[in-house]
Amino acid sequence: MRVDILTIFPEFFAAPLDLGMPRIARERGVLEARAVNLREFTDDSHRTTDDKPFGGGAGMVMLAEPIFRAVESVAPGKVTGSEPGSRARLIVLTPQGKPFTQDDALRLSRQAHLVLVCGRYKGVDERVSLHLADEELSVGDFVLSGGEPAALCVLDAVARLLPGVLGDFDSAESDSFHSGLLDCAYYTRPADFRGIQVPEVLLSGDHGRIARHRRQEALRRTWERRPDLLARAELTEADRRYLARVERERPETEKE
Repeated sequence: MRVDILTIFPEFFAAPLDLGMPRIARERGVLEARAVNLREFTDDSHRTTDDKPFGGGAGMVMLAEPIFRAVESVAPGKVTGSEPGSRARLIVLTPQGKPFTQDDALRLSRQAHLVLVCGRYKGVDERVSLHLADEELSVGDFVLSGGEPAALCVLDAVARLLPGVLGDFDSAESDSFHSGLLDCAYYTRPADFRGIQVPEVLLSGDHGRIARHRRQEALRRTWERRPDLLARAELTEADRRYLARVERERPETEKE
């Protein structure tokens, strides 16, 4: 996979690309990622990438021209419309975008080429979204100083799903959100830490009991913290019976 990140702060990505899953993916040859400096696609001496919005108002808007030029450089077919089969998927990171999910990470990990556009200031000239973008994504209901941290979130989530990056794909399959649920709690040595005990079932060696315990803990944690996820999770009849029991056992003070 190739990922081009269009930004006015390419140095933001220098260290992250050499750490964690992006580094492993690059070393194993399944990821080619680079930050593309939008200022290199300007003409004026100040290397301007933003201007005041038409219609007035506070703030600045990122210019369409440097972004179009950068896209023409890294993915020319995206602008000309030629070679549709090899066109990159272009994503604008913006608070107005669709919430980024694990399903999106899985979907994007199957792409050959991603172009991530990092917005700044009040945002990006709408003509970029209308004529270049395949989609707009947001990493949460909050505002960042720019799209760079959001682009890193997308890159990291996608990189770890590329073939051969995780040592055991079960590590991804048991992640929060991968199955539609939050993950269960995990413990490691020692079994007794300052009088705080690891659940006995995890020390039993009974893999069936352990699997059932972890599934129930994932269900309980999701019910407590993100009940909205349960509406679209794939649940068995045993799962539903367990959740009904959890609901019945909820303290009366919490039901009011």
